[in-house]
Amino acid sequence: MFTGTLEFDVVLPTDSRSLKAKRAYVRPVVAALRRLEVSAAEVDLNDLHGRAAIGVAAVASTAKHVGEVLDACERLVAGRPELELLSVRRRLHSSDDD
Repeated sequence: MFTGTLEFDVVLPTDSRSLKAKRAYVRPVVAALRRLEVSAAEVDLNDLHGRAAIGVAAVASTAKHVGEVLDACERLVAGRPELELLSVRRRLHSSDDD
């Protein structure tokens, strides 16, 4: 079994000056990621209006499949014109890891 995670650090548009406006940008991204059959959520920077950290987790029987799913997630977030992607942190874990 293999698990993979991504953590996206994104800058939101300047009109996201309230938590309500921030959610209006983050919620559709998280929903789109979940359609790729991964777990996704806002995981950090909750109190900052102009930034968000979005986490993604995937599980599969092969490392190749996890990599393909995470690649699709990264393309999805990078392709969102309303977001500026600052960084992506990727990790892959095997059930054999200690």
